[in-house]
Amino acid sequence: MGWHLPILPLFPGQSDVDQAMRTRLNQINQAFYARVAAEFDATRKRAWPGWFQALSRIDSPIQSVIDIGCGNGRFALFLSERQPTSFDYTGIDSSQGLLGLARARLSRLGQAEIRLIEHDLVEDELPDMQAQLVVLFGVLHHIPGFRQRRELLVRCAELLGPGGHLVFAAWRFYEEERFQARIVPWDSDFPVEYNDYLLDWRRGERALRYCHYVDDAEHDDLVAATALSAKADFRADGANGTLNRYTVLSSGKEG
Repeated sequence: MGWHLPILPLFPGQSDVDQAMRTRLNQINQAFYARVAAEFDATRKRAWPGWFQALSRIDSPIQSVIDIGCGNGRFALFLSERQPTSFDYTGIDSSQGLLGLARARLSRLGQAEIRLIEHDLVEDELPDMQAQLVVLFGVLHHIPGFRQRRELLVRCAELLGPGGHLVFAAWRFYEEERFQARIVPWDSDFPVEYNDYLLDWRRGERALRYCHYVDDAEHDDLVAATALSAKADFRADGANGTLNRYTVLSSGKEG
């Protein structure tokens, strides 16, 4: 990479932000998705290559899945195309616009029992439920605060049924110049966390979104916090095949 922007200094709260700042950062993203849901949906039509790799590490067929930050529901479509057997799908997201698009799209699935839940992952705890597979794709970078990201992964591990798998991906946007070019400086009244950035959206509506760059050290800490067994860890997606870092975790529990 020919150039590198300076990383923001550590926030005094030891790599974390307080509840008031988490709320403010969350409000940025709530406003972002309310404004650009249609444009965002238009850029999220295809399955990510990493999904194929992740699914190859998991015993099939999948009987039940919880999709945290499901967006427009395209993972359910992907799964329905990969296996002929029926499955239960629960999609959770805070965006009414994206959930509406998911509801319309997934109503055509014949082999899946669909449940979509509007839920704020920053402000509220995940509801009690259980599934064979729990996935988080394009989610962690929108969760403010190191502790809250770790608590979310721990909670997701608790949702696994016997022999279940947790798959999450961290968006490594800061490693690519095209995303570095979209970084907008924070106002002085935003004492944000180390590796927190504000990115400019440049398709259709202009809008800003809060994104946290999960580096390798934090990613490894998140994996360790789940107390699950790692089955696979790889990079995939994007033009260079490295845009997301995936980890496939197994509960190791027997039914």
